[in-house]
Amino acid sequence: MAAVARLHSVVVDCPDPRELAVFYAAVGGGTPVEENPDWVVLQIPAGPRLAFQRAPGYSPPDWPRADHDSQQFHLDFDAGGTWEEVDAAEEKVLALGARVLDREDDRTKDFRVYADPAGHPFCLCRYEQP
Repeated sequence: MAAVARLHSVVVDCPDPRELAVFYAAVGGGTPVEENPDWVVLQIPAGPRLAFQRAPGYSPPDWPRADHDSQQFHLDFDAGGTWEEVDAAEEKVLALGARVLDREDDRTKDFRVYADPAGHPFCLCRYEQP
C-alpha cells in the first residue's frame, strides 16, 4: 500500500518542553532545539524526531489504567542485548529523573517500564542482536 504521508514528528505534551527534551536527549542522544518556549524539537540519531509541546493544565498519564486516563503512547528504547546493559541504562535514567513503574517479571518480558520526569511511560528493552 502506498503511503499517504511520511511521519514527521512524534509530539509529546508536557509542562516544560525544554526540560523533557533535555531528559530524552540524555536517554536517546541528540541536541534539543528550542524553536520557541512552547515547542522544543529533538532529532534522535538514527531514530525519530520528537517534539515537546507545552500543554497548560497538563495531567500525566496514570499507568496502567484502561479508562480515559490511561497512557496515550509510550516510547521503547533498546538498552542492549544483556541484562547488565539494561541495568546500567536503568541506573542512568533514574539518575536523570525517571522513576520505575513496572519491573515485575522483567526477565521474562524483556522490558522495564519507567515514567519520564513529566510522567509519560517509556521502556528500556533488552533486544538480543541476531
